[in-house]
Amino acid sequence: MSYEIKKVGVLGAGVMGATIAAHLTNAGIECCLLDIIPFELTEADKKKGLTEKSPAWRNRFAENGLAGALKSKPSAFFTKKNASMIKTGNFEDNLNWLADVDLVIEVVIENLKIKQDLFAKVEKIVKDNCIVTTNTSGIPIKDISAKFGPKLRERFLGMHFFNPPRYMKLLEIIPGEKTKKAVVDFMVKFSESVLGKGVVICKDRPNFIGNRIGSFDMSNAAHVIFSKGLKIEELDAIISKPLGRPGSAVFGTIDLVGLDTGYHVSKNLYDAVPDDEMREYFKPNEITLKMIENKWLGNKTGQGYYKRTKDEKGKKLKLVLDYKTMEYVVPTKPNFESIDAAKKTAGGFADKLKVLFNGTDVAAEVAREYLCRNFIYAANRVPEISNTIVGIDNAMKWGYNHQLGPFETWDAVGVKEAVEVMKKLKLKVPKKVEDMLKTKHKSFYVKKKDGTYYYDFAKKGYVKLEDNPKIILLPSLKERKKIVKNNSAATLVDIGDGVVCLEFHTKMNAIEEDLTAMLNESCDIVEKDFVGMVVANHATNFSVGANIFLALDAAQKKQWDLLGKAVEALQNANMKMKYLSKPVVTAPAGMALGGGCEMAIHGARCQPHGETYIGLVEVGVGLIPAGGGVKELMVRCTEGIPDGAVEDGMNLQQIYAKVFQNIAMAKVSTSAAEGMELGYIRKTDSISLSRDQHIWDAKQVVLGLAGFYKKPRPAMIPVMGENFRGMIDAALYGMRKGNFVSDYDVHVSRKVAYIISGGDCPEGTWVSEQEILDLEREAFISLLGEAKTLERIIHMLNTGKPLRN
Repeated sequence: MSYEIKKVGVLGAGVMGATIAAHLTNAGIECCLLDIIPFELTEADKKKGLTEKSPAWRNRFAENGLAGALKSKPSAFFTKKNASMIKTGNFEDNLNWLADVDLVIEVVIENLKIKQDLFAKVEKIVKDNCIVTTNTSGIPIKDISAKFGPKLRERFLGMHFFNPPRYMKLLEIIPGEKTKKAVVDFMVKFSESVLGKGVVICKDRPNFIGNRIGSFDMSNAAHVIFSKGLKIEELDAIISKPLGRPGSAVFGTIDLVGLDTGYHVSKNLYDAVPDDEMREYFKPNEITLKMIENKWLGNKTGQGYYKRTKDEKGKKLKLVLDYKTMEYVVPTKPNFESIDAAKKTAGGFADKLKVLFNGTDVAAEVAREYLCRNFIYAANRVPEISNTIVGIDNAMKWGYNHQLGPFETWDAVGVKEAVEVMKKLKLKVPKKVEDMLKTKHKSFYVKKKDGTYYYDFAKKGYVKLEDNPKIILLPSLKERKKIVKNNSAATLVDIGDGVVCLEFHTKMNAIEEDLTAMLNESCDIVEKDFVGMVVANHATNFSVGANIFLALDAAQKKQWDLLGKAVEALQNANMKMKYLSKPVVTAPAGMALGGGCEMAIHGARCQPHGETYIGLVEVGVGLIPAGGGVKELMVRCTEGIPDGAVEDGMNLQQIYAKVFQNIAMAKVSTSAAEGMELGYIRKTDSISLSRDQHIWDAKQVVLGLAGFYKKPRPAMIPVMGENFRGMIDAALYGMRKGNFVSDYDVHVSRKVAYIISGGDCPEGTWVSEQEILDLEREAFISLLGEAKTLERIIHMLNTGKPLRN
């Protein structure tokens, strides 16, 4: 039986159900979102004229769920327009809609009987190849499916999303005893490639993998703080970034999740794992119970372990709970010698972690005790919750944002060294780990010529990690001597099938002279020897723009010729990329700002990741885009204009007003889809949701174009001349009078308007791309020569915030 998912039914429109539906629309999938009908009409309903037959009343819970997803921050949708792909209804009237869906995701209340009763109805409606899933986080899959018919059991599995679904990478898939392997394999592929998730296959055990290990991790940290008598802020200074944990640390994360939520997860786990050797750690402590009694539940109630308030002058203030007095106090600023030493250590995270782990102060003691207990607990859960260490490591990285999983962390500090610490702490070392060391297996992971291997406790040896052909890892290719050309700023890597990838590696992938030079050289190499090129990297951000510090330095030294040549070089490199006879596909992800945006929009195609935040932000420091950004937005907004329309009097005001707003207001998209709405990305381009498969997706676009690609014809751009400038001047006058902008904002905005107008020419004039590029360059250099621009740049470098002067 073949499977294809085009439409999904989501059952339950609470926060999780509604945001799962939202993320499905981000992947381009239509949904129906159903929930129960309200229990009774309220007086307010009756005053509105609603009856029990009114759809507005019957669908209220689903409608409210959708409305909540639309208001959620951070946004559940890539763009609010996606909400139109969700049809809301209720279980009594609209369950028959499930007859034509390909996937059902149940997200109702965690009550076994309610789930079983609902699935009994669903089973009678869905088609024979519809896959049916539950998003339960704690109820056993075998219990939910106990009353299913044999055919449905074959197509049923757990599909546990982490919250919020758009942003959290982890998706746990839990097959039932009778689930067909073909169904599991399909859902893994769909979840990875279409939804962009990192999938971990779990056993049907309490809390599966992520929340089982994660709950112990949090409970372990709480145990450490009370046993050591540390302050909240002291533990959070240790069990945070120094140990590869999120910046929210332990208690900031609990506040974020909610103490009540954490309490219920731990209590349920305590009841469900009577044989767990660390079961007592899941018991809520007296402080937690007291905070719940006080309704100090975290961010949702305004106070938890931390409390945000204001002082008598109205200045924002963050207080911390002193759990000994149960009062909120001003936090201290913890300072630990071992953490300082780790920060100063050269090398990567593993090198720094080892220094902290081997330190002599209380922070090092906390790190050793906390990590060693985590290591032991994780090892003891194999094979109970996962057959491999890899599943546990990936669950903690993808579901809890840990930099390394527990076994990777164990490798980082040294397996043998950590075992020796465990013995000193009088902790019980898992026999399987001691056996592993006795057989000369010194680490959980090893790299060999043909790939990465992990230690398998059952096989008592190393097993090769299965390669995914859709995951292209540039560091691995560089190790295999696939470098075509490189310099200090970028590397051109052969990624196979005649395609190369240009990878940036300056700090924050900022654009500087060597990077521009490498783009130029790469274009020449591709033109001669390859079928096409991808411009992408694995960094958090594609590129944050030009190295503004270098520009400031040159301006202060009045090196105008040097600056002019640098800007011209970037313009020329982008134009060379655009007009190459071989296709170039840019693949931005994360921030693509300023010059990074300009590079991203000069490819033959753009294959952005869904989480791409793209925009031209130069006005924030008193500058204008000068790498072709203004020019390319003008081209994109006018390239669909029919021949003769301008000569026949077509009004370009609204078209260019949008270009002006994007640049003068430094608009940055909150997703790739919004980048399309702003005009930075063409609506004919596709969006990748999997960051792991992003470069592979871009490579496929190159290969798809390679057989028939012809470089574009030079564009001519219709402009409005002084008529456009007059329109903008009028708008700026009103904004200045209302004190919405400063005098210098007006000055910079007029420079932007002059470029978009095409310079000194009448309306209806057609100008070349080069003419707009010349105007960009001239405006950029002139602004760099002004004191207020330099003041803005210095302020941004010092504070990270724009200055209004």
